[in-house]
Amino acid sequence: MTPPLASSLLSRIEDAGINASAPTQQRGVDGRLVRFSPGKAKRARCIQAVAGGRMSVEEKLEICQSIYREHRLPLVVRVTPFSKPEGLDEHLAALGFERQDETCVMVASRVADAPRHPLAADYRIEPLSHRALADAVGQFRDSPLTQRKAHAERLETLPVPFHAAAVIGPSGAVAACGQYAIEDRLAGLYDVFTDPAERGSGLAEGLCRHLMDEARARGASTTYLQVEHANDVARRLYTRLGFVEAYRYHYRLMPDRSAA
Repeated sequence: MTPPLASSLLSRIEDAGINASAPTQQRGVDGRLVRFSPGKAKRARCIQAVAGGRMSVEEKLEICQSIYREHRLPLVVRVTPFSKPEGLDEHLAALGFERQDETCVMVASRVADAPRHPLAADYRIEPLSHRALADAVGQFRDSPLTQRKAHAERLETLPVPFHAAAVIGPSGAVAACGQYAIEDRLAGLYDVFTDPAERGSGLAEGLCRHLMDEARARGASTTYLQVEHANDVARRLYTRLGFVEAYRYHYRLMPDRSAA
């Protein structure tokens, strides 16, 4: 049985995850990080409740609502075990906020010792630029150009360094991609995607092992990632790599009362 992870480590991982997703479009509102990037990632266009503050929840929501209305984005709150004040999730639920996207934060202290299966001879792993990574992710997600541009711009202006890589297939196209952010001795895996036509061939596992090895060579001793709880295939992959679930978070979407 895996022993529980120290709360101080989990709190630090939560901080690192917030830093690794910081857009330039961000304001502070009484203990809230209010993010309004036009990109796809919810963590860059939501409210991060990092401190209690002095105002009521309703007062802060009113201010935040005007920000999201100005930028034509829905108001979304990210709720974690570290969100402040205590009872925030229940408060939002009572206000009619819809719960969405249950997500697992998984942590590994090393790369698992399971047998490694090398990539086929006509596949190779190469470094990828921020813009090339954003374009590949956008292609796999079928994201519009505005979201791809926002993703690339966020990666280029983040306060922590990212390192991206791709598995290049026989045709020269990206067959899988991913990256890691490194801060102190923590490395976070992000944007791990595989071309649907290549799934089940071990490319994601090989790429993740490569990224984790590289992060460890750069001084990381712990790796974390965020994965949707409903994505059973990905969670099984990460378990094989030595990850264990540390905690979960979800989002709360403000109800649309415009039609009321």
